[in-house]
Amino acid sequence: MTDNHRAPTGPAGPAPAVLAQNQYGKAETRVVRITRDGATHHLKDLNVSVALSGEMAEVHHHGRNTNVLPTDTVKNTVYAFAKEHGIASAEGFGLLLARHFVTTQEPIHRARVRIEEYAWDRIEAPAPRPAGTPEPRHSFVRRGQETRVTQITYDGARWEVVSGLTGLVVLNSTHSEFWGYTKDPYTTLPEAYDRILATEVSARWRFHWSDDAEPAPAWDTSWTRTRDHALQAFAGTYSLSLQQTLYAMGARIIEHRPEIAEVRLSLPNKHHFLVDLEPFGLDNDNEVYRVADRPYGLIEATVVRDGVEPRIPVDLSHP
Repeated sequence: MTDNHRAPTGPAGPAPAVLAQNQYGKAETRVVRITRDGATHHLKDLNVSVALSGEMAEVHHHGRNTNVLPTDTVKNTVYAFAKEHGIASAEGFGLLLARHFVTTQEPIHRARVRIEEYAWDRIEAPAPRPAGTPEPRHSFVRRGQETRVTQITYDGARWEVVSGLTGLVVLNSTHSEFWGYTKDPYTTLPEAYDRILATEVSARWRFHWSDDAEPAPAWDTSWTRTRDHALQAFAGTYSLSLQQTLYAMGARIIEHRPEIAEVRLSLPNKHHFLVDLEPFGLDNDNEVYRVADRPYGLIEATVVRDGVEPRIPVDLSHP
């Protein structure tokens, strides 16, 4: 009987196993940093994942932990850095962490830091307040499902910073059409000349910056302006297809944000279908829609600055 599980053999016997790419670290360390500025408090809420790689053959082959920085230490570093350095931006905090692990631990050659930032809005203080009492500004409410994300990679010499967002839900109630498409015997979709266009934006953008000798971008300002340009393009495009809208969003970012080299967008089409109200003796003049959550069309593409090679992975769950 043939043994299908036997290792391949050759003149030298069974082929040896070889350790390939490997990494380890601490995933999803939640850290909230509150900065108290008198009656006004500022809040940063991050979810930090760190992955380290380098000279780790001994721990894999022989269980020798000499080169292993415990993942519990990685977690503690995140908390300590939040206290010692504050969190001005997700990108800046990630840079500090990545540099620390690579430059203080000789066996570690590469650090990858992924950060999700959760946004909070202030809750206005109840009125009335006694005369002369400053308005308290220390209550917050979590904002929707939108999440800011960033990934920082450092190899001891060069940086790569990819930032972006997920869960940004947008909708145009008009100025969208879809017609003139290919039809075959299985096509049942009617052409639309005035439809709802809705999507939940996942976006990543890669910065030109990679060298400590160059000034780093203003991370928070860049992220806010980039998001604004994506929204302005979505709202300002008379859309004949979601592909057209996607390209307009990416192109506007490239044209207006010189610090960004590449934009990757993933736009699921959150379908809204007109409800047939005729059985009830009612007209439906683009007023009542049925929202279908699945299946859905998924439109994805990368827009790059002329002359730039794309490097953001297609799978935006792992930028």
